[in-house]
Amino acid sequence: MELKKDINAVSIDMLLIVHSEKRRAAQGTHSDQQADPSALLQRRGGFQGIGNGVRRWQKLEGNDLHENLVEKQHPQQPQVITSYDSQGTQLTVEVHPRDAMPQLFKKFSLAKRLQGDKNGNTRPRQPGGKDAHAYPWDRSSLKSMSLDLRQFEKLDLYASQVTAKSGLDELVSDLLQEAHTDLERVRAIWIWICHHIEYDIAAAQEKDRQAFKPTDILRTQKTNCDGYAGLFERMCRIAGVQCMTVPGYSKGFGYQTGQSFSGEFDHAWNAVYLEGRWHLVDSTWGSGLVDTTTSKFTFLYNEFYFLTHPALFIEDHFPDNKNWQLLKPPQSLRQFENNMYHKSEFYNKGMLSAHPETSMIRTVNGKATVTIESCAPTLFMFMLNGKQEHGLLSLRKNGMKLEVYPPTMGTHKLQIFAKGNSDIYSSVLEYTLKCNYVDMGVRLPAELHQPVGPSWFSEQMGITKPSHPDPIIHTSDGRCSIGFGVEEGIHVLASLHGDDGPITEEAQRRYIFQLHWEKRTELKVQLPHAGKFALKIFVKKRQEPGNYIFVFNYLLCCANTKVNWPMFPESFGNWGQDNELLEPLSGVLPANRNIPFKLKLHGIAKVLVKGQDTWPLTLNHEGYWEGSCSTAGCQEVYVMVLENANHNFYSYILKYKVNAQ
Repeated sequence: MELKKDINAVSIDMLLIVHSEKRRAAQGTHSDQQADPSALLQRRGGFQGIGNGVRRWQKLEGNDLHENLVEKQHPQQPQVITSYDSQGTQLTVEVHPRDAMPQLFKKFSLAKRLQGDKNGNTRPRQPGGKDAHAYPWDRSSLKSMSLDLRQFEKLDLYASQVTAKSGLDELVSDLLQEAHTDLERVRAIWIWICHHIEYDIAAAQEKDRQAFKPTDILRTQKTNCDGYAGLFERMCRIAGVQCMTVPGYSKGFGYQTGQSFSGEFDHAWNAVYLEGRWHLVDSTWGSGLVDTTTSKFTFLYNEFYFLTHPALFIEDHFPDNKNWQLLKPPQSLRQFENNMYHKSEFYNKGMLSAHPETSMIRTVNGKATVTIESCAPTLFMFMLNGKQEHGLLSLRKNGMKLEVYPPTMGTHKLQIFAKGNSDIYSSVLEYTLKCNYVDMGVRLPAELHQPVGPSWFSEQMGITKPSHPDPIIHTSDGRCSIGFGVEEGIHVLASLHGDDGPITEEAQRRYIFQLHWEKRTELKVQLPHAGKFALKIFVKKRQEPGNYIFVFNYLLCCANTKVNWPMFPESFGNWGQDNELLEPLSGVLPANRNIPFKLKLHGIAKVLVKGQDTWPLTLNHEGYWEGSCSTAGCQEVYVMVLENANHNFYSYILKYKVNAQ
């Protein structure tokens, strides 16, 4: 009996009802004929392979059907089996007891929504010109359609908490309780899969990757990329949304910068039809990530792969059919292999572009330069061959600039990380550096960390209006003075680091003498010898416990081999923030000499200089304590202060050493 032009009903030992989404003429099947449902599916082309695990998924549906037909069923409950061919045609078979009355109208409700045109053709439309987006990316949006993610907050929370109680039909029905548009239906399915299905690493690494039954995926809640894509497609179709599985190549787990692609496809994702246009999703990569060191999967939701802009999706997804790039013009496989790979976190953390735009960089005169543009101030760091060395990274208001000096010729791996709004640095870019020349004159201190030079970040941390805005300071005599404003309540600490000779932690600070007045700090620096040094700047709020926080450093350069400055005098806790030392600045005094002293101290009643004998300093009309002290017969000289004239307890504030005679 003919129910509709695309539906055939046949009666055998049990009643079979076949629903087809693809418009077809009724087959010449009579009520007394024997029918083989598997053969019926095969005639419809459902088993024509399209490559790799996707082919096995479709074969599985036919096998499932044949096996399930012989399972014992409840006499009053029909069995429903659905399959799709490579063109998106859906075939649904219901198995009813002979004496049962099929509830056709209930089963047709979603099928009616899938009608593709006025003629009843439900085959998903192939992508065309109106689906294509311009390449390269126009920076308009990370998405292929206008979205306000805040509209999904309630739906996302609901979908993430839905549990799979039995089969797919019931799960989809539960998910759609809070979804009222095709977009919301797709979103609910996407959120559920990304929060419940774990990536099966062992299965993915098998040479002949197994196919996954939807029932097994729901039971184990684990699958590979083919299973993710197949499950997403199946759930979308149950929800009445056109969806296709797209096989292709990917720059995913195990990808090496610059590698070529050939042979079987290694990944699968989906295209969904929303608001008259095709859009791309990858629920595998939306669900989490694989740790390359431990090969363990971690759930970590990634919004980037939901309705991704095709000009961004092509960076790590190359489909078997160029039409599924949804790009104008489409990219070739060679372009896909050679184009710069920006990881999803590159865009998630607000990056816009990076230069160079190729993954392989050749150094020029031993140097490689990388710049990144971001839409907001962002913290960056880099690693060259796994170490934070051999580079100068300076922050800009909207991005950063990195100059790298590989220490040896050959091939080097450069990784760039960004922090964004989170507290975690994420890898956003990887380059391969080819170095055929090493500039031995550009040897950077190992302790030169990132960033170098003041920036928006140092201003945010309370350091403003620096006297030296550039990250590199050259000094001909080995001395320099660096000043900057300091916000109220901020305490500054500085240390000097070089590679030549052992320098103790005390010595790292003793080549710097800090002076404070009003809201400015001055760092007087004396270098122990010629070379390159990292001057590190730390800050801490005075009233808060905890350690100092590194903010930035300067690179100090001195080529004068005659430089041999001693350390500054050692200061103690009672050396006040607003004190000022004019002389002597050297922490080592000559023996058997009268040494003049001049310093400004606040809130002090008396000042003494103690060597073998004790000499008082007097307060002049300019507010400076002045006097002199003999270094004869002593090895150390101390400056002591009496804070209260009614007391007789003196505190040490400065300590000098005296050269041996």
